Amino acid sequence: WFAADNRLKHVLLKMGLGDQALTLKDLPPRPVGGGVADPTATLSDEILLRILAAVPESLRLPASLVCKRWLRVVGRLRRSLTLLDWSLIGRRRLPLRFPDLTDLDLVPASFASPSAALCKGCVLLTVGPVSFAVDAGVDLPVGECRFLEPADIDRGLMTVARDCPDLRKLSLVAVASEAGLMSVAGGCNTLQELELHRCSDLSLRPISAFNNLQILRLVGSVEGLYRGPGVTDIGLTILAHGCKRLVKLELGGCEGSYDGISAIGRCCMMLEELTISDHRMDAGWMAALSFCVNLKKLRLQSCRRIDIDPGPLEHLGTCPTIETLQMQRCQLRDKRSLQALFMVCEAVRNLRFENCWGLDNDMFGLVSICRYCLFLPTDSRSKDFGVCSQTGLISVQVVKFLSLEGCSLLTTEGFESVALSWVDLQRLSVVSCNNIKDDEVSPALSRLFSVLKEFKWRPDTKSVLAMSLVGTGMGKRGGRFFRRI
Repeated sequence: WFAADNRLKHVLLKMGLGDQALTLKDLPPRPVGGGVADPTATLSDEILLRILAAVPESLRLPASLVCKRWLRVVGRLRRSLTLLDWSLIGRRRLPLRFPDLTDLDLVPASFASPSAALCKGCVLLTVGPVSFAVDAGVDLPVGECRFLEPADIDRGLMTVARDCPDLRKLSLVAVASEAGLMSVAGGCNTLQELELHRCSDLSLRPISAFNNLQILRLVGSVEGLYRGPGVTDIGLTILAHGCKRLVKLELGGCEGSYDGISAIGRCCMMLEELTISDHRMDAGWMAALSFCVNLKKLRLQSCRRIDIDPGPLEHLGTCPTIETLQMQRCQLRDKRSLQALFMVCEAVRNLRFENCWGLDNDMFGLVSICRYCLFLPTDSRSKDFGVCSQTGLISVQVVKFLSLEGCSLLTTEGFESVALSWVDLQRLSVVSCNNIKDDEVSPALSRLFSVLKEFKWRPDTKSVLAMSLVGTGMGKRGGRFFRRI
C-alpha cells in the first residue's frame, strides 16, 4: 500500500532534516506498554499524600493498586493493621510498607498454621480471620487451637519494638516470655492500650514496665477457641500495683474474688470504666466494687451469673460514682444477685439491657432500688419531698436514660410500672421486646413519651410489619395468590 501511493513518497522527501525537524529528545514521553501517562509523576510525595488522604478510606485499597508509588504512599496513611502472617515480621516488611502504624493486632498471626499432616483426620475451624486445625476426638465439642512457639513470638516482639516505636495500641497472645514483653515496653514508649490473650498470672509480671498504659484488656480464655491458665487474685494484685494509671480495664474469662477486685479499686485510683465478660469469679466479688471510688461505667457481658453469693446486703457498700450500668447477653435469673448489683449501683443514671435472659417483670422491678440519697440542710427540709426530719436524707430517682433491647419476657405492665416512677427520665429506647405491645400503652405512659428528649420505640416487629402493610392487601387470607402457568 505504501509503494502504490506515490504521493506519500513526495511528502517524505519534503520533510527534510532541517532545524525544525523533530528529534527523539523533543518527542513527548510515551507511556510504557501503551498505557496512559501518569499525571501525578511531577507531584511530590507530600502533595500526593495530601491528595490520597482526602480519598475515602474504603477506596484507598483500590487506589494503592495503581502503581508502586501509590502503594508506598497509601501505606503511610495506614494507622491500624491486623497481621495475618507472622513471617512478615521476620522479613521486616512492616516499617517499609506501613511506616506510621499506631495500632497493631498480632493475635490472628499468632496461631500456628495447620500443616497437611496435622489436618489429616482433623477439622479445620475458621473463626473470623483465624483458621486452625482441631481434633474432633477430644472431649470438648470444638477442641483447642495451637499457637506459635514462644521463641518465635519473642523474636517477633523484639522486631516490632525496634521497627514500630510509635505504637499506641498492641494486641498479642501472652505466650511469650518476659523478655519479649519487656522489649515492647522499652521500645514502644507511647503505648497506651494493650490487649493480652490467653493471659495468666505469670504473664502479668512485666506489666509495670509499661509506664504510659491507660487501657488494658485481659482475656484468660475463650470458649471454643483456646483455654489458658487463667488470671486469679495473684495476677489481679500484680496488675493493681503495676498499672496505677489505668483508666479502662476489661477482664474476659478471668477468675478472682473479692481480694483481686478490691486491690484494683485501692491502687487504680483513676479507673473510670470496668468491663467484666464471661467471668469465673468466686462468690462475694461484687462487694469489692465499693473500693473503686472513681468508677463511672460498669459493663457486664456474657456472664452466666452475676455473683453466686453476694453476702448480706448491708455489707455490700455502694459505688456512688457509677453513672452507666450496661448488661449484654447476661443471665439475670438470680433475684438476690441482681438486687445486690442495683444496690451497689444505686446512683446509676444510664441503664442498658441488651439480650439478657430472665429479665421478666419481677426482675425488672428491682431497678426501683436505684435511688440516690441526698442530704438537705435543716432550713430546706420539708415533708412534701419525703425528707426524714432527723437525718435530712431524701431519696431521689436519678435514672435519665433507659435502653431495652431483646427483653422478650418483659411485658407492658412491668415496663410501665417502673417507667412512670422515674420523673427525671429524658431518653428512652425500646427495641425488639415482643411482649410490650403498642395497643397496651396507657394514656399516662403516652404523656411520658411526649416529654422525652430522645425516644426510640420499636418493641414489636410484628406490629410494625402490620402497620407497613396497611392498604396493600397483603397479609389477608386469600388476598394474594400465584397461579402456575
